[in-house]
Amino acid sequence: MMIEPREAQYQWGQQVVALVDLLNDGTYPDRAPDEVLVEIGSEGEIVQVGHHEEANQPVYMVEFNGLVIGCLEEEIMLCMELDQMAAEARGQQRLPVDVTPDSASA
Repeated sequence: MMIEPREAQYQWGQQVVALVDLLNDGTYPDRAPDEVLVEIGSEGEIVQVGHHEEANQPVYMVEFNGLVIGCLEEEIMLCMELDQMAAEARGQQRLPVDVTPDSASA
């Protein structure tokens, strides 16, 4: 029985933010093992989407300030999703683009 690969949530070109500190897993031999390469909250852009065969999940190559890091979905979030969550937490839900202040109160 073959298991279908998990579909990627994100796409090439999308802006994301790191949800965790991203550490050197040995990919960068010029850096110390387990050195923090990207700090939590750093913004980057997805430059490639691949698939990890053994784990059966998408892997995102994300460029953070010139450094390309392989990330799992659990390690990143779209910047616009994070902005929306922050606005909702402050009680400032965003209105749809086509709604004007006059029609919103009607």
